[in-house]
Amino acid sequence: MSVIPYGRQDIDEADIEAVIDVLRSDFLTQGSAVPAFEKAVADYCGVEFGLAVNSATSALHIACLALGAGPGDFVWTSPITFVASANCALYCGAKIDFVDIDPSTYNMSVEALAKKLAVAEKQRHLPKIVIPVHMCGQSCDMAAIKKLADQYGFKIIEDASHAIGGKYKDKPVGNCHYGDITVFSFHPVKIITTGEGGMALTNDPQLAEKMGDLRSHGVTRDPQRLARKPDGPWYYEQLSLGFNYRMTDIQAALGLNQMQRVDGFIARRLELATRYDQLLAELSLTTPWRHKDNISAFHLYIIRLKLDEIDRTHKDVFEALRENEIGVNLHYMPVYLQPYYAQLGFKPGHCPKAERYYGEAISIPLFPLLTNEQQDQVVGALKGALKC
Repeated sequence: MSVIPYGRQDIDEADIEAVIDVLRSDFLTQGSAVPAFEKAVADYCGVEFGLAVNSATSALHIACLALGAGPGDFVWTSPITFVASANCALYCGAKIDFVDIDPSTYNMSVEALAKKLAVAEKQRHLPKIVIPVHMCGQSCDMAAIKKLADQYGFKIIEDASHAIGGKYKDKPVGNCHYGDITVFSFHPVKIITTGEGGMALTNDPQLAEKMGDLRSHGVTRDPQRLARKPDGPWYYEQLSLGFNYRMTDIQAALGLNQMQRVDGFIARRLELATRYDQLLAELSLTTPWRHKDNISAFHLYIIRLKLDEIDRTHKDVFEALRENEIGVNLHYMPVYLQPYYAQLGFKPGHCPKAERYYGEAISIPLFPLLTNEQQDQVVGALKGALKC
């Protein structure tokens, strides 16, 4: 019996042929595939600009820099996320802090954010940027967060690494109606993949220009932006200290083809999630809550154990599932509990709801290629793990 992973890419023959076509072409990088992929994602989301990069981490970094994050600034994010959502602020020399989660959605709590902002205003250390994370693919309450942004003057980067294909208030996640910049991830376990890769989206042409510079060494050949008259047709100038964060055409070709199937991927994920809801309804656990205004992309299906109803620990259940070839995972340990962040002064108790979540959560397998028979196997193993 092979392990059923918690997530897995879906690569078909058309994806393979798209990559082969680029490998046979003149341009493996800086060709036409990257702009085509950027346009496909931007059009899908209804946003003006998309900038493909080599990872969502890189996208978060250049997004923070484009919005001016630097020494003396504060950036706030959710504690229940991958470390990159917080690290991006530290890369810029800014300080990081965390806002506790909503125990139903696992997203940043608007109530907790409002309370923290009121205190920070009195203490004169309001955040320059807030990074809400669309956990599992379900959008945060962006209208409420935008209202607070207008009140307190911070910028918004939506970390939508889990959420391409999701919707908020009938509009695609990524349209930047409520945020300044949105970031997607195209890691293999995400909704679509480019192998590794990410994208930053925005409706602001100045932010798009800044991020475009930053992803490619800060270099431009645009005659309108050069500081002096070109020495010849070879001429370019470095205008800022940028990075080599470019995506290759090989990756973009894969992503462009995957975009043709994104709606099908989401439909299958929703079908599997609904089936889980039904199959797990009578067990001693909590299944994902869905907001009526949202359509989650369901990158992850996270259950929370009702530990007071079972004679098993969180670790017992997790290990029993792994022993039965179910490749469960845990997304995530609160970032501030990581040893690196403890060195920065963070201590247990900073976000109590996030810590309680961490003590109960398990991500069970969910991906488009998961069969109903495999899903039944997951459910059977979970029932056994809860009763052992």
